[in-house]
Amino acid sequence: MSIPEFFIRRPVMTSLVMLGILLFGIMGYRLLPLSDLPNVDFPTIQVSASLPGASPETMASAVATPLEKQFSTIAGIDNMTSTSALGTTQITIQFALSQDINTATQDVQAAISAAQRQLPSGMPSPPTYSKVNQADAPVLYLSLSSNTLPLSTVDNYAETTMAQRLSMVSGVSQVMVFGAQQHAVRVQLDPSALASRGIGIDDVQTAIANANVNRPTGTLQGRNQTFTIQATGQLTDAAAYRPVIVAYRNGSPVRLAQLGRVIDSVQNDLTAAWQDDTRAIVLAIQRQPGSNTVQVVDAVRQLLPTFRAQIPGGVAMNVLYDRSVSIRASVSDVKFTLLLTIGLVILVIFLFLRNVSATLIPSLALPMSIVGTFAIMYVLGFTLDNLSLMALTLSVGFVVDDAVVMLENIVRHIERGEGVLEAALHGSREIGFTILSMTLSLAAVFIPLLYMGGIVGRLFREFAITVTSAILVSGFVSLTLTPMLCSRFLRPPSAARHGGLYNWTEQGFESLLAVYRRTLEWALAHRRTNLAIFLLSLAGTAYLLVVVPKGFIPSENTGQIIGFTQAAQDVSFDAMVRHQQQAAAIVRQDPNVETFMSSVGGTGANSTGNIGRLNIYLKPLNQRTLSADQVIQELRPKFAKLVGLRVFLQNPPTIPIGGKLAKGLYQYTLTGPDTKTLYQAALQMDAKMRALPGLQSVNSDMQISSPQATVRGAQVEGDLAGRGGDPRQGVQGHELLDRDKASALGVTADQIEGALYDAYGRRQVSTIYTPSNEYWVILELLPKYQQDPTALSMRAGIPGVPAGARPPSWASSCWWAL
Repeated sequence: MSIPEFFIRRPVMTSLVMLGILLFGIMGYRLLPLSDLPNVDFPTIQVSASLPGASPETMASAVATPLEKQFSTIAGIDNMTSTSALGTTQITIQFALSQDINTATQDVQAAISAAQRQLPSGMPSPPTYSKVNQADAPVLYLSLSSNTLPLSTVDNYAETTMAQRLSMVSGVSQVMVFGAQQHAVRVQLDPSALASRGIGIDDVQTAIANANVNRPTGTLQGRNQTFTIQATGQLTDAAAYRPVIVAYRNGSPVRLAQLGRVIDSVQNDLTAAWQDDTRAIVLAIQRQPGSNTVQVVDAVRQLLPTFRAQIPGGVAMNVLYDRSVSIRASVSDVKFTLLLTIGLVILVIFLFLRNVSATLIPSLALPMSIVGTFAIMYVLGFTLDNLSLMALTLSVGFVVDDAVVMLENIVRHIERGEGVLEAALHGSREIGFTILSMTLSLAAVFIPLLYMGGIVGRLFREFAITVTSAILVSGFVSLTLTPMLCSRFLRPPSAARHGGLYNWTEQGFESLLAVYRRTLEWALAHRRTNLAIFLLSLAGTAYLLVVVPKGFIPSENTGQIIGFTQAAQDVSFDAMVRHQQQAAAIVRQDPNVETFMSSVGGTGANSTGNIGRLNIYLKPLNQRTLSADQVIQELRPKFAKLVGLRVFLQNPPTIPIGGKLAKGLYQYTLTGPDTKTLYQAALQMDAKMRALPGLQSVNSDMQISSPQATVRGAQVEGDLAGRGGDPRQGVQGHELLDRDKASALGVTADQIEGALYDAYGRRQVSTIYTPSNEYWVILELLPKYQQDPTALSMRAGIPGVPAGARPPSWASSCWWAL
């Protein structure tokens, strides 16, 4: 008994099997997650470390190098890059596609623990890691602003109420905060007041640390009750710190308020963010590599009503950008295309068969094959994305062929005078092996795609398996359901009645057949001409293959544009804000822009003070005429007119390659063992690339020309700092510190650098703990002394030296290398 005969003689069982396929397919379709493309994320881990006030060279040598040495022992790393800036280091570790990210995370955590003893002791916290690809754009942007509450209060709701809860959502890697304004107490000292009283900065630091304590104090055990002992050692605001006694002079206490200014401020006052024209706190939610964007966004949006109920009515919370909107729209368009394709195929079948029952039988193979494929996709962990839906759309033309072949052979037996059941049995037996061979041979075409490696292999593996699954399901349906339906619903030709539509279309088919016969006869009579046409077509195809532009993935019009702004490396925060506002004004005037976010300061990829960010969100497609790439080209000449600011715009790619978010879509990395040679080569490469006519917005992340103030034991000429060279070249052969004089005064190099760090490094000297958060107490000089490199030349801040002592030569020779 053949396979078709087995199902023909058991129509109830066949119907139940098809019903099961239909049921599991529908369930699989409902459970399939939406996505724009199959999951091709590289397992990527971002490691961040901070040491406030440390120079980029110090961060690179003392923080990045020990960590990189430990990370290099981990197996499966594809590439590793690090970026060191003022006070921060970010190391991006990208693993091979086959590596499991959870296993990689454990290896990274062990490496951080092993390197902990080699890191500087002054780090406020150990290095942290997150499963995130910085090159991958955030999936959701939220902004919080208020016209009545201070930004520090808004930031408290954003970081405490929202960011911590959002980080717990499955699939969320991290929540970046742009324009963070977390509360802090700033102690700004006057060097003159310190010097006149003979008080060092370290004395102030010790006094603050001793005054602000939050330790367990025990309990009192009574006969019937127990009392918890509460002390008032915790100081929570600036008013509480002002009366703190730092030292006694002439029998009188010297309080903190007498040495400078104590104010309620924020931890980082050199960062700001805006939504359009309004200062705001912006939360950027990034997903973990391998997680589904739509599922992450849906989970976050479920929490928004709860957040709105918890924050005050004076705080406005808005969704700036939702990546899932464009994904849903794209998938919806492909779904419509798939349904339209199925409808057209059924229409063509009906047009040629001109019989409702004969059309219905092969047409049922289409939905059964497509729906059955959904079940297989769910079992294999696929997503409902553009490529998988395109695969189903492509397979529509394949899956109907088997059913049509089976139907045609059965109808041929009926036309010979056999009964319907006998014709179904004989016709299906004859054609069964042919359909099986057709199905397997067609599925075998896509097998090579399963062995492709890299990102392309990841992309097309899901495509190939989806097409193959649809073909195999259609083959099964054609061998089971189609012959069974033919045996029950087909009618012999004598019982068929043809109407006017059939007769009218029959004349048209006869005309087409006549045209085809004449053209075929002409082609056979002119074989050389046909051969010449074929060769010309082949040559034209080869030519077009060469000249047609090539690319990895087409640029998508998702309605988002990412921009980076860059000013001179010595730009102040206030000047950077003015430049950023000028760029924002240009964006605001563009009619294609719906809203935008602007920020300056070190957040995420913006690790230096001369870099800002623009996130531009365009109007819906039906409300604008230009695509995202066209809007970028329209904005470039307007930004080029800005003085002192460069703007780099890009349409974020669908698949981010590499673990670094740069100012351009294409990145070229130079490596070398000698930094001097590497710096020179980078400058030469940058100049050469700028001269190429096919490139625009060429830039480099090498920023070594920032002005520096160097503490020297003797005046040294020819310093190249601030002029694009190696800052160490001009001091060869000279001692930076006069260690002999320092030793004679009882001062060590550690004390000298510690005093400088206290004065200019914005050191966190104490922590204020609250039930919901913790805040810093920051030590620094008054703003008017922060730009003065000789502010400590009056001996203020150097312990172990009597008041009024003559400053050594190293203090008087501080200078700016401008």
